[in-house]
Amino acid sequence: MVPAAVIVVGLLLVWQVAVTVLGTRPQVLPSPVRVLEQGWAFRDALWTNTVPTVLVTAVGFAVSLVVAWTLAVLVDFSPWLRRALVPLLVASQTLPIIAIAPLLIIWFGFGLLPKVLVIALVTFFPIAVGLIEGFAATDRDATALLRSMGASRWQQFRYVRLPGAMPSFFTALRIGITYAVTGAIFAEYVGARSGLGIFMQLQKNSFRTDLVLAAVGVTALLSVALFGLTYLVQRVLVPWYRPDRGTS
Repeated sequence: MVPAAVIVVGLLLVWQVAVTVLGTRPQVLPSPVRVLEQGWAFRDALWTNTVPTVLVTAVGFAVSLVVAWTLAVLVDFSPWLRRALVPLLVASQTLPIIAIAPLLIIWFGFGLLPKVLVIALVTFFPIAVGLIEGFAATDRDATALLRSMGASRWQQFRYVRLPGAMPSFFTALRIGITYAVTGAIFAEYVGARSGLGIFMQLQKNSFRTDLVLAAVGVTALLSVALFGLTYLVQRVLVPWYRPDRGTS
């Protein structure tokens, strides 16, 4: 992570120097130091709005995982469903979430459900496709060996196809989890009573660009933390796999 940290620090220094030299107004572009100072000064408000965002992200992503796993397993057990559902999954990604989200608010109100649906719509596709492709890429020799030993279709899935799909699943999981927080923020922008999206919207309307950027920083930290958490989960659930060495 050192090279990435060096680049980030360098960009922040350039930002700080540019704002100072050009004398840019804080309402237009505050300096990183001001963003940090104001973010700390309003830490209670940021925390109060971070908690609802984290909760709705967790619930929405959990729903996305359940739907993705269900679809992927059904598709793996039924070639007919694969031919029927995969094109529909692809077509679902052509739907503009920016247009659907306001409709979800109209249909389901300002509660938890519409935000959960937005997050699920944003994240389930990469997870489902990752699982489907992971199941399909299972070692055929291992499957044939189990079949020759009289293993049932379920046993083949349990002992070969499911473990073999785990690397693809965690790759897709990391893609989906980075979208989840962004989806939650967008859903809150469309309609919510609290959360980082609402906080950003209120501060933007008050021309508090520094607090908007502070909330953006919190959002980025959440995404990075969740991204890193997937590696820890992978180490626990798939201890035999190392990305740098492959399966061992």
